[in-house]
Amino acid sequence: MIENLSAALPSDLNKAVEQAIQHWDAKNNTDRLWNKDASLWTNSGEEKWLGWLDIVDQQLTSVSRFKAFAAEVQEDGFAHVLLLGMGGSSLCPEVFSLTFGKQPNAPELLVLDSTDPAQIKSLREKIDPRRTLFCVSSKSGTTLEPNIYMQYFFDETKKVVGDEAGHHFIAVTDPGSKLESVAKELNFRRVFHGLASIGGRYSALSDFGLVPHSAMGLDTEKLLKRAKLMVDACKKPATENPGVHLGLILGTAAEKFGRDKITLFCSSTIHDLGAWLEQLLAESTGKIGKGLIPVDREPLSNPDSYGRDRLFVHIAYAKDGDNDQNEALSAIEQSGQPVLHLKMNDLYDLGQAFFQWEIATAVAGSILGINAFDQPDVEASKVVTRELTTAFEKTGSLPAEKPIFEQDGIKLFTDGANAEALTKGGAHTLGSLIRAHLDRIQVGDYFGLLAYIPMFPNYETKLQEIRERVIDAKQVATVLGFGPRFLHSTGQAYKGGPNSGEFVQITCDEAEDLPVPGQTYTFGVVKAAQARGDFQVLADRHRRALRVHLGSDVEKGLDQLSTLISAALAH
Repeated sequence: MIENLSAALPSDLNKAVEQAIQHWDAKNNTDRLWNKDASLWTNSGEEKWLGWLDIVDQQLTSVSRFKAFAAEVQEDGFAHVLLLGMGGSSLCPEVFSLTFGKQPNAPELLVLDSTDPAQIKSLREKIDPRRTLFCVSSKSGTTLEPNIYMQYFFDETKKVVGDEAGHHFIAVTDPGSKLESVAKELNFRRVFHGLASIGGRYSALSDFGLVPHSAMGLDTEKLLKRAKLMVDACKKPATENPGVHLGLILGTAAEKFGRDKITLFCSSTIHDLGAWLEQLLAESTGKIGKGLIPVDREPLSNPDSYGRDRLFVHIAYAKDGDNDQNEALSAIEQSGQPVLHLKMNDLYDLGQAFFQWEIATAVAGSILGINAFDQPDVEASKVVTRELTTAFEKTGSLPAEKPIFEQDGIKLFTDGANAEALTKGGAHTLGSLIRAHLDRIQVGDYFGLLAYIPMFPNYETKLQEIRERVIDAKQVATVLGFGPRFLHSTGQAYKGGPNSGEFVQITCDEAEDLPVPGQTYTFGVVKAAQARGDFQVLADRHRRALRVHLGSDVEKGLDQLSTLISAALAH
């Protein structure tokens, strides 16, 4: 069982949380939550999205099907399971993959959630389609990315196994979806169903999370039984309720004290849990100008670098030492910052963590007065992307665009309002324009790197170094998202949440593109359309955003960008 929440809070925040607990229990709000009372939020249909409250009990009644499926996968001798999905369909399986690793006598679970051609090729090189089970995961069955991943890998599999290709594919989707129809047409091995009443980011304990969990040889019944302990605990009064208590702290800290940058520090073994939490928090709460901005995997800094807009959350795995992280958090706590501590004693406690945070996020949404179950600005980006890919299909090219500045192989793009703001002080060189952009960062803001490049470790290291410099120079929170995966995750908060983000979008030319079978466009074209759609919606929401286009040599371009940002911050 996850130990009950330990919270070190400043006295004013602690008093406000105690009042929130009393108010919550006086209104019987925990009962209202479990009774699926939409008036706990905005009374605009929230009751239709609360199927996750009951999912653990439902899954336990039919857990034998997961055991049977795991045995089937093992018997057929698959070396890999490759999950093809985005957002809520991919982030939970990724946590399982990176946390548990490959299990003995079971296939390794890999996850694809990028349209970047280089990243897709790197995964293709790791697998043999003859010995790979592909899991196409899409709630609606109409999401662009999983569908084109499926087209590519089905084509690759057909090349080597012919008409038996369908036997290498399963689908996880809602009943009656387009994907289910395609799966039947292509003779998929099996179709697993989600529930229409569970949104993607709340689907970890539904088939979207548990099918990959069982396929990689893990004990799904054990995970569910541990989660059941948390489900029962989350029905208690707020003082004894680990989910409600956490949510009341998160919501109160943001709503009453402006501490809306939820800074996550997860132990090394469970480090990827932060990526799942990012989506849950950002997509659920970041809308109508409000929200919690999750800050994951930020480089550690000294307490003086952190503003008073933060709430720190430490999720520790008992077997990890992580001395540097523990010492840093101790110093942060001693400086008077609020720090929450959660501990996991066993990796199978992940099921508890998922449910606890789902409850907490729903509760925080109630405190903020928002609908915690929709994602309007994610949909806006999808619309623009569809428009651009449709234009490409008609004309053979994306609409022309003109940079506001070009120098040394780097191009800068932005909208009219941002261009005017950047140049009004006389900036007319690459360095001065980037400096003008960074100079707009204010106290209480956060800085975001939105990188439409392969999610490779060497690139991530360079971007993490940029984050570290910004923290030290500006004392603001920093976030890093790789596109397009963050579009189905934190992108909602960046566009619909508080207008306190300062963004640098990073794009590149493809050194080598990859065609999408059956389509006129390529994966590179899709990625470019997604980046443009993302930027357009940021601009439409009056966000401070600058796009830096690096060319085809990504490593060289990142080095140039890093040098430019360092110089701008030192000025």
